[in-house]
Amino acid sequence: MTTSNPTVTHLPARRNTVRTNRTLQKVGVWVSLLLGAAFAGLPILWMVSSSFKDNSEIFAWPPKLITENFSFAAYTSVFTDPVKVRFFVNSYVIAITVTVLTLVVAILAAYAFSRFEFRGKALVNVVIVGIQAVPPITLLIPYFGLIVALRLYNTYQGLVLTYMVFTLPYAIVMMTGYFNTLPRELDEAARVDGTSSFGALWRILVPISMPGIVSVAVYTFMIAWNEYLFALTLTRTDNMRTVPIGIQLLMGQHSYEWSEMMAMSVLGSIPVLVLFVFFQKFFIGGMTAGAVKN
Repeated sequence: MTTSNPTVTHLPARRNTVRTNRTLQKVGVWVSLLLGAAFAGLPILWMVSSSFKDNSEIFAWPPKLITENFSFAAYTSVFTDPVKVRFFVNSYVIAITVTVLTLVVAILAAYAFSRFEFRGKALVNVVIVGIQAVPPITLLIPYFGLIVALRLYNTYQGLVLTYMVFTLPYAIVMMTGYFNTLPRELDEAARVDGTSSFGALWRILVPISMPGIVSVAVYTFMIAWNEYLFALTLTRTDNMRTVPIGIQLLMGQHSYEWSEMMAMSVLGSIPVLVLFVFFQKFFIGGMTAGAVKN
């Protein structure tokens, strides 16, 4: 007489249950990702679609993502208007200048924090981190008074210096963390070959720190390009306005130029999008490496 083992009998059922649970988990993850992508992507698609519509079509009911009267009129209006083109020129000049200056200062400061010991180092680190904790809006009035007193109101210099106050702390912290991951033997080997500390920085450390530098550069450019509050407060004339302010100026007293607003928003999103697409690998690698502390 033979008896069946209940453990062996229930094994197939348990395996099927495990497989079913795993499948349900995967389906749940994919559904969540698709819903998240739709939630994040539909407003962008609507912005792009609206830039090719007439103002009367934007609020038509039922809404249409693809317009029947496809038109480049809004883009033509932006590119043929010298004032609107100047908005983009200002944004490029300011964002690129802030990015370059921030990188130079941050690299030098981070090298000093990473490789040297000096009096007050801990205090300076606390101040740098503390600046990041201060909400920018609380500094609006003090900076306005300071910029006016320095006669930098409505100038590139005023905006560049103000933006660097907010971009430098993050850049210094990130670059210091990245330099900390690099062995000090690299500096020592460079000095043995007769290279100074300054030479070791620019010839050895900077080239192999490109992922961290690129991540800081992309972040800095994004901050300077998208900033609205200080650009509005510290400028007065249209020839000094940036893209975010230019979009806001399309909101008239009696009517809004919605299609032109959407066209300028699309054009204003392209530089940051291009930077992230082309430097995504360096950006993510730099952010990860900079977060590691030896």
